[in-house]
Amino acid sequence: MIAMLTGELAHKSPDYIIICVQGVGYRVFLPLSSYYELPESGQVSLHIYTHVREEMLHLYGFLAPAEKEMFILLLTISGIGPKVALNILSHMSSQALQQALLNEDIKTLSTLPGIGKKTAERLILELREKVAKLAPMHRQQAASAQANGGPEPESISDDVLSALLSLGYKEKQARTVLAELKDLENATTENLLRAALQRLTR
Repeated sequence: MIAMLTGELAHKSPDYIIICVQGVGYRVFLPLSSYYELPESGQVSLHIYTHVREEMLHLYGFLAPAEKEMFILLLTISGIGPKVALNILSHMSSQALQQALLNEDIKTLSTLPGIGKKTAERLILELREKVAKLAPMHRQQAASAQANGGPEPESISDDVLSALLSLGYKEKQARTVLAELKDLENATTENLLRAALQRLTR
């Protein structure tokens, strides 16, 4: 079972990337949150979840262990497969998703692709306690990463930028709107995304 890959980034696209490890190219699917943080070339390292089904073997990659853990938890929910789980993490960071589950925020969860009100309620019912147990570990990982000079957790504006790009808006256009909404940067992801979409659809 492949748990991590470190190698040269041979191909990068929103659909998948290819990491070349000792002459072997591995196709890896990943959420947009990880995709936008990857360089255009050079060496990369990803935490891998290996999904085996019948004769298919797919690799799913994540920059942060917490993101991989959340992906695995989502797969435990009936009706949620790798594609839906990946779309969820493309539209909401693992930290934001964790907070929405802990707060029992059905409204926010219902806005995620492939998730209606009933599925949102099931997510909260089945994952809230599991996510609560992961919270202290995630805080320790974040503190450790910052102490070692690693990247800080994604800001809300970064989450919203990723969501806008995945919806088809141009990066320059999205960044311009977010700059205009800088006073709302301390708002929730949902509120900032709603405000950005209101401006973009005028």
